[in-house]
Amino acid sequence: MTSLQRLFTTLAAASFLLPIAVIAQSESQVELDTLLQRFETLQADVLQLIVESDGGVLEESEIRMALKRPSGFYWETIEPFPELVVTDGSKLWNYQPDLEQLVIEDWNSEDSELAAQLLSGDTAQLKTEYAVQQLDSDEESFQQFRLTPIAMESIYDSITLSFSDAAIQSIHIANKNGQQTVWEFKSVEQNIDIEDELFSFSPPADIEIIDNSTGV
Repeated sequence: MTSLQRLFTTLAAASFLLPIAVIAQSESQVELDTLLQRFETLQADVLQLIVESDGGVLEESEIRMALKRPSGFYWETIEPFPELVVTDGSKLWNYQPDLEQLVIEDWNSEDSELAAQLLSGDTAQLKTEYAVQQLDSDEESFQQFRLTPIAMESIYDSITLSFSDAAIQSIHIANKNGQQTVWEFKSVEQNIDIEDELFSFSPPADIEIIDNSTGV
C-alpha cells in the first residue's frame, strides 16, 4: 500500500469513528446531567483532601455541606480551621470564628468552588467547556465520569465525578500543576426537607463585619 493509500485509509477510518465519539460524548453528557438533576436538596459530610504533586497530603478538612436548589448552599469547615461559607443566592456570608470576622459579599456562582457549581445542577456550561466521558465500570451501581477541559488555558487537567447508587460519592480535581483536590461525600441524603433559614446567616454579637455587598 502506498503512502497516499494509507493516508486515505486513515482518514476514512477517522471519519467513521468521529460520529461514534460524538454520540458517546452526547450520551455521557446526558447521563451525567440526569444524575446531577436527580435531587433538589442534598446534605452530606465531606472529607476534603488537598494533595501535592508528590502525593503528600497538604491539607485534610472535615466539612458539613447542604444545598437547596435553586440557590441555597451551605459549606461549613469543622476541622482543622472552623469556617462557614453560606449563600441564599443573593448574598454570600463568610464567617471565620477564630478571627471573629464576617465578610459579606454579593453572590456570584461563577466564583464559587467547582464542587458547588457542579452540584448546583447548572450543567449547561459542561457542553461548551468540557469533553465528558463515562468510564467503564464492573459494578452497575457505580458510575464515573471524566471531564476534560476544552480550553488549553484551563488550570484543570481533568475532573472526575463518581456516583454510587445514583448518589454523589466523590469529586476529584487534577490541576495542571500536579496538585489535586478530592471531595469524598459521606452520609449523603438527597431530597430531604431543609429549611430556608439554613442558607442565611445572623452574625453573633461583638464580631468584625466587613460588608462588601451592594445592599441590593
